[in-house]
Amino acid sequence: MKKILLVEDDPNLGLLLQDYLQLKGKFDVVLCTDGEEGLKTFNKQNFDLCILDVMMPKKDGFTLGKDIRKINDHVPIIFATAKTMLEDKSSAYDLGGDDYITKPFRIEELLLRINAMFKRISNKTGSHEEIAESQFSIGKYNFDYTTQVITWEGQTQKLSTKEAELLRLLCLKKNTVLTREEALLTIWHDDNYFNGRSMDVFLSKLRKYLREDPAVEIINVHGKGYKLLVS
Repeated sequence: MKKILLVEDDPNLGLLLQDYLQLKGKFDVVLCTDGEEGLKTFNKQNFDLCILDVMMPKKDGFTLGKDIRKINDHVPIIFATAKTMLEDKSSAYDLGGDDYITKPFRIEELLLRINAMFKRISNKTGSHEEIAESQFSIGKYNFDYTTQVITWEGQTQKLSTKEAELLRLLCLKKNTVLTREEALLTIWHDDNYFNGRSMDVFLSKLRKYLREDPAVEIINVHGKGYKLLVS
């Protein structure tokens, strides 16, 4: 049974989500009502996924997510908040969040996102085909999709889940066009404006990580998408 940490300061909503996810999702859900309690609980137990409300007393969800990332690089994090500003969505992904859901939301949608998250994780390590497509050479860089790490000349760069998924798609399409729509639908499952802006942030980060090798470049293909060029 997958174990989920749910940190939600609204006790009524928290109990509703906990009951639904345990009943319908068959998950073991541990509920905390503020960020400090959430961090203490995360330190004491092992979790397969975290759902963090952003607007909370004592410690907000973004700060909690940052603290969790210092402890565990891989556990998936879904941020839930009433905030809708693009900056908040960018902050969620910048802090290593894997998904973002805006209140009010349907509980069924949250369950779908959780199941999709676990499916993607399973696919990373499941089949021989996936394993064969997890190691990539990019100029002087080596990229391991499974561990989400870029290595070069004795140095390493840890990637967030979204960064790793985007770089993998670019590698699979190396020297050919990865359409913007394909990237958004594959990783975010929605090609709306806000997700597009979030993806632009991740592309900027990937360009920064790969800037040490002049033979490697991620370019924009006007009206189409992006291309990872390796000469």
